[in-house]
Amino acid sequence: MQEQQCSHHWEMTNVHPGFIITEKCFKCNKTSTYFSAEDSPPLEEYREGEHFWNVMGSAQSVRFDLKCKNCNTLVPLKELAGMMMCTGCDEKCKVDKLMCDLEKERTWVYVAFGFRPPEETVPLSPEKIAIIEDYFNWRRGSTTSKIKIVSSDMIDDFDTCYAEVIKDIGLLSLTPVE
Repeated sequence: MQEQQCSHHWEMTNVHPGFIITEKCFKCNKTSTYFSAEDSPPLEEYREGEHFWNVMGSAQSVRFDLKCKNCNTLVPLKELAGMMMCTGCDEKCKVDKLMCDLEKERTWVYVAFGFRPPEETVPLSPEKIAIIEDYFNWRRGSTTSKIKIVSSDMIDDFDTCYAEVIKDIGLLSLTPVE
């Protein structure tokens, strides 16, 4: 007898509001990000081993996992630092090209990005990106437009990207959705 596939109905769980802090070591030029759940995260420079870290910026964000209401499947999203909306800053960028291609279909392109440096972190899997996309589109309930979520791997130079970090669009609110 074959088991039936669940038609997942995702909801946010383990929701933690906070900030993504971006730092740069002026000695080696390395860029690093981390999540802080503090109301007022520490933004002063400090030394750690060989590194001299200076805060380059911060952005409001929310950490969360997704859980299926139907089958209780839990999808942990520890690798997800946040979401960005493409602003079309570089016409040679694969995300910008995709955004232009999907515009006529009324599909908005968002970029899921992980923590930095990417060579020291686990990237978001295509399966997890698809689940996040499913969640966003289900929440929208719109038949006139859709959201396409892509990996930040599509961005050639993340340091020069002007995409806007999504701070609060109702889906990623600092107040958990009831």
